[in-house]
Parts: sequence; structure tokens; C-alpha cells
Amino acid sequence: MFNHETVRYISTSSIQPSSQEAGTTRVDIVDLNPWDLKMLPFPYMQRGFLFKDNLHHQEETPVDVMNHVKNSFSQTLEYFYPLAGRLAIRKHEDDDEETTISMYIDCKNSIGAEFVSSIANITVSDVLDSSNADPCVVHEYFFPLNGALNHEGQSLPLLSVQVTKLINGIFIGCSMNHTVCDGTSFWHFIASWAEISRGATNLDRPVLERCFFDTDSPIRIPISTFKLLPQRFPRMTNPLEERIFHFEKESIARLKAKANLGIRTTTVSSLQAMFAHIWLATTRARQVDPNEETSFWLSIGNRSRMDPPLPEPYFGNSLQHGVATAKAGELLEKGLGWAALLLNQVIVSYNDEKVLSIWKSWVVKPSFMFTGNSPPPKSILVSGGSPRFNVYDNDFGWGKPVAVRTGRSSHYSGRIIPSRGLVQGSIDLEVCLSREIMKAVEDDEEFMDPVTILSPPSVKERGYPSLS
Repeated sequence: MFNHETVRYISTSSIQPSSQEAGTTRVDIVDLNPWDLKMLPFPYMQRGFLFKDNLHHQEETPVDVMNHVKNSFSQTLEYFYPLAGRLAIRKHEDDDEETTISMYIDCKNSIGAEFVSSIANITVSDVLDSSNADPCVVHEYFFPLNGALNHEGQSLPLLSVQVTKLINGIFIGCSMNHTVCDGTSFWHFIASWAEISRGATNLDRPVLERCFFDTDSPIRIPISTFKLLPQRFPRMTNPLEERIFHFEKESIARLKAKANLGIRTTTVSSLQAMFAHIWLATTRARQVDPNEETSFWLSIGNRSRMDPPLPEPYFGNSLQHGVATAKAGELLEKGLGWAALLLNQVIVSYNDEKVLSIWKSWVVKPSFMFTGNSPPPKSILVSGGSPRFNVYDNDFGWGKPVAVRTGRSSHYSGRIIPSRGLVQGSIDLEVCLSREIMKAVEDDEEFMDPVTILSPPSVKERGYPSLS
């Protein structure tokens, strides 16, 4: 068993962007737009990378490696310098009805991003075989800022990295404020860091200017609405189970073909078929009343949906949640193809006009999800991440990662995180459910038929928000 004594923390330091490149300018503040502000109630994004130790083939020592990683981190912040700042608030007393606030990233008084060095007396195999840990040592001790909410970026670092030296490997755990950027921007930063670590100098620079379309900036929020933000993510006592279900390329193709055949179409994508597959399985496992509504919340990127499209290196948030809803009985009766088509219809409905309509409505009446003491919704699944992100090509100089893991903030019942598999064409679904529901899903032969479990079973009794 692993515990808090397994990991020894060596140092915590504040890292500034390296010296400003000649001919470049830095802005003092970055105002946040509605896509950014909607993220204030949520936890930080957390992703980590596990590398095998290839240092015995090199002359570098672990200390040299740690210094190299720290230096390349600082050089990367030169391009992504808002990550070294903090969130800040302006008060506006001139509004007719109520005092409002606006929020921005303060880049001028840069406090720095956080860099944590640690050592763990475990092996790469121990991390891959998470059944050895209760609670999971990776989630609990390899990621900084566990439990932090995005609005706390006023005092907490917007980016914190923990580099842990294992007996025969390295783990890099990253926690990034989701108000500052989304998954696309997060992976742009990671890819750039890996390139700089390998010695690259010609990078795809981020576009740091925020879009506001036809709305005035800064965006103003009534102070009474802002005060509804949760002070911490709600905690439940339900024990949670986590699994990584692996779908090989051939299994994905069969599942997609089955979904499209069931509705006599070719519009359903591979990921939509996979989402429908897990939606049906969890609905069966939860034994939801046939007349009760069940829903799937989809994370939908906006970059390519805008007219004209946003540039791919746009650094910020450009996503929102779309919701597919159905009565449990109808969902189970009509099956895979019908469920996948529901998801497809939600996704394709988000065009430039709809996205901007939602944007403008939020500006007129700002609101946040998961505020106050209201209980979390029941019978839902929530997606995050994407198999489009190139998670396994981030080589920092020791070879590509052998595993990519999420941190504690991503783990609550009903959370589904798709990611590119280690094998070309495969997709992993990281699923978090309550213990009894997970067991029922694993006992579901229909669900398990196209699935391979990569991670051994492991119980995580941490008590995060339960949506089941």
C-alpha cells in the first residue's frame, strides 16, 4: 500500500518567464470573455505524464534533469506568459442597478507559475498497476493544487507543475486554471514545452488576444451572482471506482457501423457511438426509472464552428456544454443508434449563430453552474477531453510517455474522459462511477463485448461529487 510517506517533497519554487525576446511585446492585462468566465466554479485541469527512465544511457544525473525541466519550463512561459500571472477583479460602482465586477489576468505583476520537485519510492509499474494504491498515489500526491477552484486563481498560481522522480521513471503532473484556457490550449502549452525541452526554437506561438465579437469588454457580472461561486468543490462520501476502458481500432469501427446501421445513416461518428455505448450501459446499471430523464453533457469546441473560424493556436477557452436528454425507458428501448444520433444532433446544432446567441444571452444575464448548496444533477454523464489531443507525442527528451493520467479534480461519479490510446487508432475512455454502478457496468456483457480493460480494478474512496 502507498501512503503520504511514499512521496517526499523536495522544493517548491516560483518560475518566471525567461527574459523577453527582442522585438516582442507583452500586454499588462488580459480581459476574460464569457467562455472563460463560465469556468470560474470548476476545478483546475489536471493531466500528468509517466515516462520510463532512460537516463542510464545518458550522462545526465537526476539533478541535471530536474534543472533542465525547470529551465525549459521558464522558456515556455516566455511564449505563454499569462500563465505566470494571477486573476484579478475590478469593481464597477457606476452601474444603475447593482455593483458589478469584471475579471482579468494580471500579467504585469507576474508572481510566477509554480514548480514542485518531489521523489517517490515507487516504480513505473507501480503507477501503471493502480490496484496497489488506496487511495491512488498518483491522484493524491503527484498533482499540485488538488481541490483548487478556478476563481481561486486570484491568490493561487494559474499553472502549477510537479515533477516527481520515481525509482525508474519520471512523472510530470500539471494543474492549469481552466478559466485561463481550455484543453486545446493546454495541449498546445505541453507540446511547446516538450519541443523546447528537446531544443526546438521555432514554435507555433499562441494567439493571446481574447475574442469579444460584438460585445463590449470588460464583461460585467453582478456582484451578487459572483458571490454564488462555490468556495470549494462539493464533496460526497460515496466511494468511487475508476477504470480505463480501451477500445481498439477494429472494435471502434464495429461499434460505429452498428450505430449507423441501427438508424440507417452514416452521420454518427466513432466517438458518438462510444459515448452512446457507455450512456446505455450506465443507464442500465443505475436502474433508472423508465420515465426519468437521463442526460449526457457533451464538451463541444467552438474554434472551427465560428465564421470565420478562430485560429487553432488561440489561447483561451472556446468551448461549451451541449446536453442530450432522453427518458431512460426510451433510451434503452431504441438502443445504440438512436442514442448516438441524439448526441450527433446536439453537436451539429452548434453553429456560429447558436454559439453567439448563447454568448450574448450570458452577457445580458451571467450565471454559473454548480453554485450554492444545490445537490448535483442525477442520472447524467459529463464528457471532457478529446481523442483529438495528441497526448502521447510529447517527448521531453527521454522518449514518449508510457501513460497519461488525470488528476483528482477530474474524478467524480459520471465523468467520462476520452483520450487517444497508446496504439494508433485506439481510444481510451476513463470512466468514474460509484462502486456499485461500476460493478454493474463491468458485469454488463453487452457493454464489455468491444472493450478491453487496461487498468486493474482499483477502489478510490475519496468522496468527490457524485452525479449518480
